[in-house]
Amino acid sequence: MLRIHFADNRQAPIWLVDERFTIGQDSRNSLVLAEPAISLFHAEIRQDHGQYYLSDCGTPGGTFVNGERIGARFQLRADDRLRIGDLELFLVDPAKVRPKADSVARWYLQVIKGEHEGQKHHVNGSMTFGRSVKCELCFSDLELSRRHCEFFLKDDVLEVKDLASANGVFVNQQKVSTAVLQPGDQVRMGSVTLLVIGPKVAAPQAVDEDATLFMPVVQLPKATTPRPASRPPVANPLRAAAQQEAAPAEAPRQAPNRLLLGLLVLVIAVAGAFAGKTLL
Repeated sequence: MLRIHFADNRQAPIWLVDERFTIGQDSRNSLVLAEPAISLFHAEIRQDHGQYYLSDCGTPGGTFVNGERIGARFQLRADDRLRIGDLELFLVDPAKVRPKADSVARWYLQVIKGEHEGQKHHVNGSMTFGRSVKCELCFSDLELSRRHCEFFLKDDVLEVKDLASANGVFVNQQKVSTAVLQPGDQVRMGSVTLLVIGPKVAAPQAVDEDATLFMPVVQLPKATTPRPASRPPVANPLRAAAQQEAAPAEAPRQAPNRLLLGLLVLVIAVAGAFAGKTLL
């Protein structure tokens, strides 16, 4: 069974399950495209014995497959590229899609809670999530809508879009209608929680609350020994007492000297007088 993908990822892929699938601006078409270059009833795809045939409905702009304008009952095959107006579509057969090597894969969605816990899904292009078997990510949770949300990758940017689900889409516990996802984000729909794994980012490990935490040692400043302040020299009390005792002793020493001087003067005077008498 083939599936129509949009080259610009404007909406989720569409399975070609009906025998007649019409494309145009009119609201009665299977795929309604409100663009000026597309006619009211532009083209139709019919399924006949497992084969798909595309016909242009006589439009001025025409319908093109792999760059060539087609008329009626052009057989379609997987990997064909369709151009209607300015819109480009391509056909995919999911049964024949070969997954790329892990070295090339960059984005994953890993189920960390709920049904299929532990499974990892490689994100490539557009992927729908819900209860429908036509979804790439199919879960049987009754809280999910048939087409709950869509994950689409464009220019290495992963986004999620709520497809008018009943119970909503939550990214990191916040309800969103559309959001750009980052590695490490957790997306919850119903009872299913998906972990976003992006380029160069591995799944985070659970934190053990009982684990011992080692704190860095605080570097304290080294203690310095203060230098004692300089003090004036303290006088020796014994020396001061000795000086006080020696000071009065100097006075008696001066007394004999004066006495001797007086006697010497007296002797000289007497000798002078005696000498004068002798001369007479």
